[in-house]
Amino acid sequence: MPAKLLVIGGGKMGGALIAGLLASGWAGSGDLGVVEPAAPRRAELERQHPGLGLVEQISPGLVRDDGGAVLAVKPDIAEATCRALAAAGVRRVLSVAAGVPSQRLEVALGDGAVVIRAMPNTPVLVGAGASAISGGSNAHAADLDWAESILAAVGSVVRVPERQLDAVTGLSGSGPAYVFLMVESLIEAGVAAGLARDVSTQLVVDTVFGSAKLLSVSGETPERLRADITSPGGTTAAGLRTLEARAVRSAFIEAVAAAAERSRQLAR
Repeated sequence: MPAKLLVIGGGKMGGALIAGLLASGWAGSGDLGVVEPAAPRRAELERQHPGLGLVEQISPGLVRDDGGAVLAVKPDIAEATCRALAAAGVRRVLSVAAGVPSQRLEVALGDGAVVIRAMPNTPVLVGAGASAISGGSNAHAADLDWAESILAAVGSVVRVPERQLDAVTGLSGSGPAYVFLMVESLIEAGVAAGLARDVSTQLVVDTVFGSAKLLSVSGETPERLRADITSPGGTTAAGLRTLEARAVRSAFIEAVAAAAERSRQLAR
């Protein structure tokens, strides 16, 4: 029986989407099809999600006429995969292949095909991702709603023009790596200050998690929350003064700009 949604690629991103869609009730196992060439990975997905429709390659009849496919493959095979999807009759694709413009995918899929590009980040693996989507030249509001419903199963979704996806890549796509580097540095700082490494790790991870949650649920700006814990002449003020003197704020701005520019280069 044709699937409601066909996921091309059962790796980390594809696997995260499958788990999120099933957990959220967006689809049952019988509504999802997965194309995964690697036999060991197919077996692993079958153990995780009994009843999931798993096949080795793309072929006609895998997707309902009103359905679509998620392109979760490496960028260097994205266009070839779209040509195979076109041959199988698939006309709507949500692509999470980094750096491949929608126009190139539309050409590979053929006239009138619908492409929605997305830039998710790695926290989709735990259902807490941040994704941005943009529609190609043939995408309509209903197509964007469809794509958003898929990615909303694994986190939050915003809509942006395609020209802004490089900036999204530099900010939220690469952002988890910036946060992890900050966490590494704070853990080392705690150890240097005399804390045991496991204690420092727990304190830092819980501090970052709690701070993000406070920012998310309080409705306050980061500037306001920072001011609330920065007493004049106090310990936090001393620490912040050192960070500002070392141009940490500027370093983050430049890091995002560099990553966004690299994303533009890779798309050429």
